[in-house]
Amino acid sequence: KEHIGLAPDDISFKGEKKMDEVVLRLVDYNSENLEEKVIERVDTILSHQKKPTVTWFNIDGLHESEIIEQIGESFDFDKLVLAEVMDTNSRPKVHDFGDCILLSIKMLQQNEKNHLISVENLSLVLTESVLLSFQEKRGDVFEPVRERIRNNKKRIRTGGTDYLAFALLDIVVDNYIYIVGVLGGKIETLEETLLEEPRKSVIDEIYTYKREMNFLRKNIAPAKEMILALSKIESELIAESSRIHFKELLDNINQAVDSSETYREILSDQLNIYHTTISSKLNDVMKFLTIFSVIFIPLTFIAGIYGTNFDVVPELKYQYSYFIMWGVMIIVAIGMLLYFKKRKWL
Repeated sequence: KEHIGLAPDDISFKGEKKMDEVVLRLVDYNSENLEEKVIERVDTILSHQKKPTVTWFNIDGLHESEIIEQIGESFDFDKLVLAEVMDTNSRPKVHDFGDCILLSIKMLQQNEKNHLISVENLSLVLTESVLLSFQEKRGDVFEPVRERIRNNKKRIRTGGTDYLAFALLDIVVDNYIYIVGVLGGKIETLEETLLEEPRKSVIDEIYTYKREMNFLRKNIAPAKEMILALSKIESELIAESSRIHFKELLDNINQAVDSSETYREILSDQLNIYHTTISSKLNDVMKFLTIFSVIFIPLTFIAGIYGTNFDVVPELKYQYSYFIMWGVMIIVAIGMLLYFKKRKWL
């Protein structure tokens, strides 16, 4: 609420502080050389701006405005770029500022121990020779990309900052697909349980998965719009050879969106199956109780006659009246069951 009314280019942190200290990491490389280190000062990056290499400058932690302002001064960024970076609640977007391209996307990660899904805002600022990535907290989600650089994989070591940006976004989208797939596997297993034993806990699980799938959709759908806009953007900062990779990225995120929509529909179908199954079981119970009561109505009638308080009941004088009464009652019950069976009510 305190951020309402601030200027659009106000550089102030809008979000939740997720780490104590800001960590600055630098990876500088070309096809032959690689330099990787943690740096203490922002101005260290200045010497890399004009080098004929690709420089990846990663910032973990966005809560210190002074560091972000120093980065803006070092690269002479428009204040709107840094203001967008500091707003972790912003919607995924792509914006071409001419000398740089700002990309913003939500990064999802699943904890392997408790299976909780966390969301983090990732901002990428693409320049001609430097790619800046801004993360809310330190993590190893991009370690596969660093390993490809260390192992001197040709495509990434000979590519520019645009290809590096694609590699990072590809990791984010792959996580989308993985998380949707894991949740989808649980949903499919739930369907088997639903058909075998539609207990009350199943409906609770369905609603839980619906909430999780809606959470995923809320973050993945805007990312699709951002990547679609990125694939169409015309900028000198994106080489023609890299455009095919961004189209590939669009295909991948379409897969994630389609899968999430499919599983949402499956959950709705499972909800209908549950209610249909419960209604069917309730009908079976009501049918049984109805048949049970219908059978006992004539028996109660017969027993009621012989329970009357009259002195003269002719049948009471018969020696086998009791057994005759039971015989009649059994014959009536069996006859009604056979009648129900013939009418296919049983």
